[in-house]
Amino acid sequence: MYTPNFSLERKLHNQGFETIVGIDEVGIGALAGPVVAAAVFLPFSTRISGIKDSKKLLAKKRENLYSQILKLNIKFGIGQIDPSIIDRINIYKASQLARKKAFKDLQDKIGKIDYVLVDGRIRERFGIPSKSIIKGDRLCMSIACASVIAKVYRDQLISKMDKVYPGYTFSHHKGYGSKEHHRNILRNGVSPIHRKSYGGVKWFLANKKEYESWVLSSK
Repeated sequence: MYTPNFSLERKLHNQGFETIVGIDEVGIGALAGPVVAAAVFLPFSTRISGIKDSKKLLAKKRENLYSQILKLNIKFGIGQIDPSIIDRINIYKASQLARKKAFKDLQDKIGKIDYVLVDGRIRERFGIPSKSIIKGDRLCMSIACASVIAKVYRDQLISKMDKVYPGYTFSHHKGYGSKEHHRNILRNGVSPIHRKSYGGVKWFLANKKEYESWVLSSK
């Protein structure tokens, strides 16, 4: 079990970097809704019990951590890229754009940023020193915090779509490709927030009968 900590941030701080920011994104694999990135500046004095990779936390725990983050007035930025743009430029470029928007949003709030830590293996360019860390949300406190912020922010956002697009139960599956979600697509068709370039959605649009056969035979 990995527990995120400030080891890397402290090492960078000892090298002279003052404001060190962690960035992570969520929603890459979803069939509907935006991809969302969060950038967070976490002072070493911050004490939040239970922070780790958002994928390893139950929804209630993530929400409690998010509430703590808001109460502590921790500074963070959000980058959101909607499905129409994802379909136009692809998810790889869209997730990069979301991370850069989150960085800029935070930069506008706190001013100078000295170093960026990003979850993943792709080297990012922010115009300042940065480092990509594989499984960074399991190792680095700033990235883990960004993971929780991005996840809860996106979950809350897409859950509100139940009222806008009833019949898809977005609050249940958050736009991911669950059996329930596929059955909802089959029943109601594709909504404006579905990613038309994505697997099941693309399949439905191209060959509804074949898609229907697959959905109904799925256990």
